[in-house]
Amino acid sequence: MKHIPRKRFGQHFLTDQAVIGDIVAAIGPRAGDAMVEIGPGLGALTTPLCTVLRHLHVIEIDRDIVARLERAYLPARLTLHTGDVLEFDFSVLPRALRVVGNLPYNISTPLLFHLARYAERIQDMHFMLQKEVVERMVARPGGGDYGRLSVMLQYRFDMELLLEVAPDAFSPPPQVDSAVVRMLPRPPAQLAAATEVGLAQVVRRAFAQRRKTLRNSLAGLLRAGDYAALGIAPGLRAENLAVADFVAISNYLAEKEKLTQN
Repeated sequence: MKHIPRKRFGQHFLTDQAVIGDIVAAIGPRAGDAMVEIGPGLGALTTPLCTVLRHLHVIEIDRDIVARLERAYLPARLTLHTGDVLEFDFSVLPRALRVVGNLPYNISTPLLFHLARYAERIQDMHFMLQKEVVERMVARPGGGDYGRLSVMLQYRFDMELLLEVAPDAFSPPPQVDSAVVRMLPRPPAQLAAATEVGLAQVVRRAFAQRRKTLRNSLAGLLRAGDYAALGIAPGLRAENLAVADFVAISNYLAEKEKLTQN
């Protein structure tokens, strides 16, 4: 029976065999890898991955697709996790986890933040996403694409845009171009923020009104003397700061709070 793509799940199924081959080659699966595929759909990546892997985990919310997968793959080769990936506890899967998928574009940003919570358990991630989102993820300071998503993901991951994919590689074709991104968790020794919660609060505040200067967007958090101590010009905008600058600000504020409490 033909599956009718469901708009509420953001379903666009990859059909271009050349693109599928390029993605699998970029992932480079090995037989013993611990791997999970998010949103396997009709199996465009699932099938070639299963020809290499001894076992594959998949997460799928669509019950009709779950039924298809149950008919197509033996439980010894494929473990199905049914439900909303935004609520999935990735800690139940093995460490050194490799995560892949053609992500639903309507939940891609919250899903990336959800996965960042499990970065220490992950070896790498390869995702098909809306090209505009990937460009924001890998953007460097100083441009319009650089924002909260860039800073928070670059703090946790080294990222690279690998492939650009046209709409006609899918059925039905999305209305946007797509891209494949590789995400490699950064070693714990490089994660210098005193707390990620503090870092996230500073970044959110700084980019809330991105055309404002830091003097205005961070008013109430930093004073003139604080900027001098940090070596950061208060006339800059959030988009001008590197990830390390945001880390320095959040750590400075954490230290000030500690001194106040003592």
